[in-house]
Amino acid sequence: MATASFNMQSVFAGGLTTTRKINTNKHFAGSFSNLKRNYPVGVRCMAEGEPKKEDSTATPSTSALPKSPSPPPPMKPKVSTKFTDLLAFSGPAPERINGRLAMVGFVAALAVELSKGENVLSQISDGGVSWFLGTTAILTLASLVPLFKGITAESKSKGIMTSDAELWNGRFAMLGLVALAFTEFVKGGTLV
Repeated sequence: MATASFNMQSVFAGGLTTTRKINTNKHFAGSFSNLKRNYPVGVRCMAEGEPKKEDSTATPSTSALPKSPSPPPPMKPKVSTKFTDLLAFSGPAPERINGRLAMVGFVAALAVELSKGENVLSQISDGGVSWFLGTTAILTLASLVPLFKGITAESKSKGIMTSDAELWNGRFAMLGLVALAFTEFVKGGTLV
């Protein structure tokens, strides 16, 4: 029993390779000078469940190296769906809604100007306010519904129709609408 205890202690106390004295003489249990051998010691951890089959083509040096786990996918930041966060100055809604309204308004102002020959100010005074308020209500609701569900415009961007392109088109439409009204005011008539 003492020999087995010593052998077990030397296995655990040694490193990967340890020297053990093995007593092969049964008459002298206290003698430890009979034989020395080197035994490699390895630890294998197995998960519970089905045993994993080892690859027979792998060499011992490559199978001993742990495989680096693939990095986890990047976490998407949680999108706030509170009304005050959506319509805050730096929120996702104001610039998008204003840009969409400006795109519709710029195209509509040019279309009415070409068809009827009226400038922007006369279009507004001849019943354009009701069209403006109706369009504003519809586009605002249509823009806020996905944001309340937590869907961002960036998540739906594909190909040419990206959220950045929409923002830039909206910015240019805002500038174009102001420039159209200013040019017509300075000129004193329609642009075209």
